Amino acid sequence: MIILTISSFPPESAREIGKRFMERGSLPDYIKMRGPYVLPRQAEGIQSMTLYEVDRPTRMAEAVELLANEQAKYFGTPGYTYSINVCLEAEEALKTIGL
Repeated sequence: MIILTISSFPPESAREIGKRFMERGSLPDYIKMRGPYVLPRQAEGIQSMTLYEVDRPTRMAEAVELLANEQAKYFGTPGYTYSINVCLEAEEALKTIGL
């Protein structure tokens, strides 16, 4: 399963976001991080997307909680917003509708 985090912030907050990112700890073994991928957006400021692969579905709730706590470390940075999205592969999504 995949968790996708998307954050946005104005260019003026980039240095503070970068400092806080560099202070992050390591993730548990069951979560593999890809990214962050940074997208400069003219109208929205800067967006960052990170993919997290969770190797055990039974740990998904724990992973979401951990990533929410990681996002909270950026609170107080002007203009910072984020979302955490649990993404299902097609086979997983089909199981949710009984197929």
